[in-house]
Amino acid sequence: MADRVLVFGEALLDDFGDQQIAGGAPFNVARNLSALGNPTLMVTRVGNDAPGQLLREEFVRFGLSTEGLQHGAEPTGRVVVERDGEGCHRFHILAEQAYDHIEAAAAVDVMRAFSPSTVYFGTLAQREHASRAALAAVLDGATGASHFLDLNLRDGVDESVVFSSLQQADILKVNEQELQALFAWYCHTCPDTVDMDCAAVETEARAMMHNFSIQGLLVTLGERGAMYFGADGTRVVEQQEFKPAQFVDSVGAGDAFAAVFLLGRARGWELPLTLQRANAFAGAVCSFAGAVAPDAQFYTQWRDAWGL
Repeated sequence: MADRVLVFGEALLDDFGDQQIAGGAPFNVARNLSALGNPTLMVTRVGNDAPGQLLREEFVRFGLSTEGLQHGAEPTGRVVVERDGEGCHRFHILAEQAYDHIEAAAAVDVMRAFSPSTVYFGTLAQREHASRAALAAVLDGATGASHFLDLNLRDGVDESVVFSSLQQADILKVNEQELQALFAWYCHTCPDTVDMDCAAVETEARAMMHNFSIQGLLVTLGERGAMYFGADGTRVVEQQEFKPAQFVDSVGAGDAFAAVFLLGRARGWELPLTLQRANAFAGAVCSFAGAVAPDAQFYTQWRDAWGL
């Protein structure tokens, strides 16, 4: 049986102006994991409003249990997304959203009933005290579970939240820009990550891992693939380029990569195979708007190909 993954954090609406699409990095990861057949519990909070109902419908559509879904008087989370002409995007994150007020006691109760093997978390849902305290209680109570930190640096997340999150992480996932930020904060030098496969980058990455007792560092590099460093000396490079026939946008590509990486760990895949499959899946997600596929058939083809 696959490992059980608890995903903690924001569920929200990505507002593209002409359409609103359910999003939030943790919610993207949870929906992808569930659609790929892995036991997954999402702990988040939405408002008692129309956007909240839309997100509740997404739980049902992806077969996610609503046991970890809290409700409150706060507005359901929303992020305004601006695209440029090349499919890249900027985020404008609104303050005081429902996911800022996740209640600790309820979160711990569902965590204990679910008994996760892995807890996935990020930093955005920690910008306010209530949800930060709820996450701390979940991490403390999830005895024996590994902690997967998907950094996702966003406006409103300060360095103190990053520091405390790194102290809790067993596995850390970052993109290239986030790795550069970590080097600037916590390392003696800031090597150029254009050549990730160089001694200077690996030296600083491993020093940071040692200082925070991180067992695995996963770095996504967009079209250039990904790299993984293990505390045991493991080093895996994935450089195969995957591009969809029609590129729409890169929203959610990193979340798709994280979901398949977690799936690979849960299924016991070898690391090189896990990175290859995560890279291919992330590339395919760039073929449609938003972070998850609108059609369940998209997931069926991957499940069939991977024997899930």
